[in-house]
Amino acid sequence: MLDSAINGAVIQDKEPCAPATVPLSDTKGRDPMAETPNNAGASKAANEAQEAMKKQIAELRREITKINRTLSDRAEEAEGWYDSAAERASRAARQLRSQAHTVTETVQQNPGTISSAMMLGGVLGVVLGIVIAKSSEPERRWF
Repeated sequence: MLDSAINGAVIQDKEPCAPATVPLSDTKGRDPMAETPNNAGASKAANEAQEAMKKQIAELRREITKINRTLSDRAEEAEGWYDSAAERASRAARQLRSQAHTVTETVQQNPGTISSAMMLGGVLGVVLGIVIAKSSEPERRWF
């Protein structure tokens, strides 16, 4: 037996001391090394980085939501423009059909008038072509 006096108290050691171990069930899922002073700074930095990342993710989600709303609004505007353009094109096509029908009826009722107008237009076109051709050539005199 070994007797030793520490601070006036007598302690008897009957068996040698074994190193103390912490069972894993006591850590409750925590890393026992994370609680040491050396790792406390690293753990704090990791937590700060994780919080900053969460804030950035939340900010990006808000921006994506805002972009989706803007795209939705623009799609609705484009749909309105498309509908109005389609309606105008439909009205223009109806009007063209109506005018073409009117012209067709006039031609069927007055074939002589239309053929005379076409002949007059052809003659005027030929005369205009000759005048333009003569004005662009320099005069050549053979005599």
